[in-house]
Amino acid sequence: MSAGAARPRVLLQTTIPYTEDDWHVGRFSLLRDEIAKVADVVARDRENGPDGNDPILAGMAESDFDQIWLIAVDAGNGITQPECAAITQFRENGGHVFVTRDHMDLGVSVCNLGGIGDAHYFHSKNLDPNPENRANDDRVTASIQWPNYYSGPNGDVQTIDVVEPAHPVFDGVHTLPSHPHEGAVGAPRSQPDARVVARSKSKQTGRTFNIAVAFEGRDGSGKGWAESTFHHFVDYNWDIAAGCPSFLSEPPSDAIAKNPHLIDETKRYVRNIVSWFGISSGDVASTGKQTRI
Repeated sequence: MSAGAARPRVLLQTTIPYTEDDWHVGRFSLLRDEIAKVADVVARDRENGPDGNDPILAGMAESDFDQIWLIAVDAGNGITQPECAAITQFRENGGHVFVTRDHMDLGVSVCNLGGIGDAHYFHSKNLDPNPENRANDDRVTASIQWPNYYSGPNGDVQTIDVVEPAHPVFDGVHTLPSHPHEGAVGAPRSQPDARVVARSKSKQTGRTFNIAVAFEGRDGSGKGWAESTFHHFVDYNWDIAAGCPSFLSEPPSDAIAKNPHLIDETKRYVRNIVSWFGISSGDVASTGKQTRI
């Protein structure tokens, strides 16, 4: 973002209504604060309107947001077809879309998002096109099936492999938070502007898996980003003292707790994504219509 440029307006949104013992948007407060260093951010959980649609998501195509960061933490009913259509149109209009999910079928509702949804592979829908990848990687938590790549315990970081040519988002970024069972992403053949930009390696099996897919945007459409797990961004993975829902059972590492600077590169990663989305003034969507909340 160039000096003097208007700050982008970002919607940070989860795909579930507020539930205390779940991954509600309050558990992403550190991410919100980091985005707020380079953008104006609105953070909210899903709200079901009278017609079953979230009024903000269903109105994305006419909103004045420049970016949406969608944190898919649902078990399958997180975003409706009208909402998917609105978000897809938002990107076609020039808005930028970031989507992250987690293991197995967590966040599977994003499959219906145009383009970026195709980059997310799940257990029951939009399967990884490589049959060899349809196998359990995390061998410890037996209740969670593939995709479930083990990059390390919560509370620690993993070293990532930046795919050449190095994407500008990874300037100064070599690590991200680890997680016992990351999801799967890949560059859809149907999307010529998409490519895998980072990979990691399982600490259990040694298998290589994709961390992120970048969509450069074309024909006036906005950019996009598909991330393998929201655990790269949740408070608990940046600071285990922040706590987590009761259903998360794996014992965490205290590596970041003992060395807080380990999370500095992840914070830079967040700011880099926001800035890359808005790096060209022609890419930033602004319809002039107001959706202040």
